[in-house]
Amino acid sequence: MIELYGIGSPNVHKVIIALEELGLGYNLRHVDCPMGEQYAPEFTALNPNQKVPVIIDPDGPGGQPITLWESGAILIYLAEKTGQLLSPDPATRYQTIKWLMFQMASVGPMFGQLAHFRVYAKGEEHAYSRARYATEVRRIYDVVEGRLAETPYLAGDDYSIADIAAWPWLFNTARRCIDKADVPNVARWIKAVGDRAAVMRSMDVMQSMAGRDLDQFAVEHPKELDRYLGRGDFSRATPEAMQV
Repeated sequence: MIELYGIGSPNVHKVIIALEELGLGYNLRHVDCPMGEQYAPEFTALNPNQKVPVIIDPDGPGGQPITLWESGAILIYLAEKTGQLLSPDPATRYQTIKWLMFQMASVGPMFGQLAHFRVYAKGEEHAYSRARYATEVRRIYDVVEGRLAETPYLAGDDYSIADIAAWPWLFNTARRCIDKADVPNVARWIKAVGDRAAVMRSMDVMQSMAGRDLDQFAVEHPKELDRYLGRGDFSRATPEAMQV
């Protein structure tokens, strides 16, 4: 049984989809990141980067346990473990890895920054940051729209870990202020992936880890929220780094 450490985030969601799709048994261990459980020595021993997701597979390579973090690495590992969702054909395999890396390097970071400035930095002084990341998110949707105008799925004709990586970030177009009418091929792909039984099951699992009321959390646990966001007393930005 694979142990999955996670929270209700897109990066954890993609691992849940893969586990459900591949039929691998797993035990979900909720990590209360806003309250700082990821900083505990026990969790840091699993992932020195102190982030979720993390998996522990007791039946890893050679029958030995393996601990993995970084969602892209986890998806590649699960695909190779089962021989599914990652083609053995080199050309198709690297198409898949290319689009997986696109999600890791562009989709996740840019969407995450937009969410940060829309949720945690609502003041007018952060308007430029919101505009910058909203523009980049729109550009990324356009990139994906162009790709899906050419192929049914990101890596080509077949569903793969590239789709699994991207879908949790892209499916909620309303949250990103994107009109589906402007990205019809993305809309088609969102529905095709969302209709898969494994993805529907994953949504139920994600619902079990529904997030907190952030406004209430900020009032009740201001220190923990500052630590979670790396701000206030927990900021490590030097005066030199803040200069323009």
